[in-house]
Amino acid sequence: MDIEGVLSEASRVLKGKEKVIEKALLCLLSGGHLLIEDVPGTGKTTLALTLARVLGLSFARIQFTSDLMPSDITGVNVFNPKSREFEFKKGPIFHNVVLADEINRGTPKTQSALLEAMAERQVSVDGKTYKLPQPFFVIATQNPVEHYGTYPLPEAQLDRFTMRLSVGYPPKEYEAEIVRGINPMERINSLSVLSNPQEILRTMEEIKGVYISEEIAEFIVDFANVLRNHPDVLLGISTRGLIHLVQVARAQAYARGRDFVVPEDILDNIPYVVPHRLILREGAQAQRVIKECLDAVKVP
Repeated sequence: MDIEGVLSEASRVLKGKEKVIEKALLCLLSGGHLLIEDVPGTGKTTLALTLARVLGLSFARIQFTSDLMPSDITGVNVFNPKSREFEFKKGPIFHNVVLADEINRGTPKTQSALLEAMAERQVSVDGKTYKLPQPFFVIATQNPVEHYGTYPLPEAQLDRFTMRLSVGYPPKEYEAEIVRGINPMERINSLSVLSNPQEILRTMEEIKGVYISEEIAEFIVDFANVLRNHPDVLLGISTRGLIHLVQVARAQAYARGRDFVVPEDILDNIPYVVPHRLILREGAQAQRVIKECLDAVKVP
């Protein structure tokens, strides 16, 4: 898979956001899911559509609202009068890239409908299990500013997201283009398709074989233990979180032409993998706490 080509092509739409595109792609290739926390109108949907287009993946968008039901996501059994049998009508979850827009506006019951899909790559409806297409990548968004009519994501669901990032406002020169009427969304259909599901799955298998040394693994665990025992940390990173960190580091090493993980692969991705998994004392800042813990651990 031509990772550099994918990043370059996607950058034609999301100009000035090369870092965001790279992290989203690494998240996908690591087999994880992405949480984007940002204010409205900063290109979250554009990012999801762009990745799906360039990678040759099917795409669906689910707008979460307070009246959205789990069956609106997973699908429902419908009675067919001709065959006199119930037929399963697949919901929007049955796509490669699923954008769960404003996920925190859905009720906890509806949010939980995503948990099995994200963790097991399958859904269960009326006692029957249906496999989801592969690869399967959830991009969920939430507005960090507006909390009226929202339901905060529980820790168990936050932990399912490999990475959390913000798209942010575009650079001044590109924002001027958008204001003048050059809409990035209109460019998506002109993008070249540079991959397909089979090629992505092969790449994901190759990434699993990227070597990680015992020294780096011990460094990760030591960092996690220092973090868990920090006085400002009420809930530290889980073992699942550490596994996600390693998976993303492997994807980054692969993308940069290496078959082994170096410390920089870990350090580069800690700001995206760790903070949303922490519960801190009031007033404490995640980045400060993480820096203090990294300073207390020897980097190999």
